[in-house]
Amino acid sequence: MALSRRVLLGRLAATGAAGAALATGAGPARAADPAHGGGRRVHTGFDRLSADGYRLLDGHKVGIVTNPTGVTQDLRHIVDAMHADARVRLTAVFGPEHGFRGTAQAGGSEGRYDDPATGLPVYDTYNKSGKDLAGIFTASGVDTVVFDIQDVGARFYTYIWTLYDCMVAAVLAGKRFVVLDRPNPVTGRSATGPVLDKAYASFVGREPIAQAHGMTVTELALLFNGEFVPQAAGRPVELETVRMTGWRRGDFFGTTGLPWVPPSPNMPTPDTALVYSGTCLFEGTNLSEGRGTTRPFELLGADGIDRRWAAAATELDLPGVHFREAYFAPTFSKFQGKTIGGVQLHVHDPGTFDPVRTGIALLVTAKRVWSGFAWRPDNGIDRLTGSATVRKMIDAGAGPDEIIAAWQEKLTGFRAVRRRYLRYR
Repeated sequence: MALSRRVLLGRLAATGAAGAALATGAGPARAADPAHGGGRRVHTGFDRLSADGYRLLDGHKVGIVTNPTGVTQDLRHIVDAMHADARVRLTAVFGPEHGFRGTAQAGGSEGRYDDPATGLPVYDTYNKSGKDLAGIFTASGVDTVVFDIQDVGARFYTYIWTLYDCMVAAVLAGKRFVVLDRPNPVTGRSATGPVLDKAYASFVGREPIAQAHGMTVTELALLFNGEFVPQAAGRPVELETVRMTGWRRGDFFGTTGLPWVPPSPNMPTPDTALVYSGTCLFEGTNLSEGRGTTRPFELLGADGIDRRWAAAATELDLPGVHFREAYFAPTFSKFQGKTIGGVQLHVHDPGTFDPVRTGIALLVTAKRVWSGFAWRPDNGIDRLTGSATVRKMIDAGAGPDEIIAAWQEKLTGFRAVRRRYLRYR
């Protein structure tokens, strides 16, 4: 019997995925730099789904929420792989912030269009929730919504709230929901940082979780479904999760053997993800957070800052990180085209580095050494930290240890809730 090109490609893709799945756990992990090196092979949720012949999706019209990070081990996009496979009926794609193909900057999306590579309709989910998003799922005609996006481990990274919003919308639209897991690139060892106060809820934090949550997307989906979705939608979503194999809670991204694809335009490397849950707080200030440079969130600065900031940060002797006096000229965003002074973070020991403590310490020292320091006029820092507490304490002259102590009680409570939904050791 003659095979169509689509069926043949699908069978070849399945053979490769199945072979890779059989190889997992075949030997000891290779030694690796925890932030950058090779390491043992982790198999993602998609790897396992495809190796199993997409049985979880059998008989369903499928729509997938994804972006450029939804790739196979050999960097083929999963939408292209699924479209070419006769065993899965992929009928729609849903794009988050930055878009399905990732062409939009922060706060933007790609809109509604037909994907040139597959002809599939691409729907825009950015800034849509509740009944509006449920209406998009209904109009698409899908039975099952699949989610597969690489997260970076920070509460204010919007993809996890796209996950949450889509779960709520799936309940309202009567759709089944499947989450395919990928690693937390900065490990899942612990949750750190302040817990969101619901009075400050926004798209950079819908529900009360820690600033650095220490969970994978399937674990977050389980937590959302157990704690928050029923409150928002009246009942839990019909949820299936596909776990990884080969990933451990202490793994940094470089030990996974997986390729890194930037989840957003200003998240170019795993190094960026490592510092992001702390230094993204500078988005709430008048300092540059390094957008428009080749090292966003590692370079921080402003016009008028000099070597005193790096010296003040170094005096704190924070674990795992060095601070270098740096000068740079952003090509866009704050201080576009102007040479400014500041610091560059150099993480020399990822295992002891605490990004949230470091971010707070840098805010405190920046305010102390630079008279021009100011919060963004809309107090966006409160949405990022989850309340007004951090801003008010820094303004009152509090030090990093005092500020960190202020959120410990709520963090302890979140850690207890989080523990019930962890699925990896």
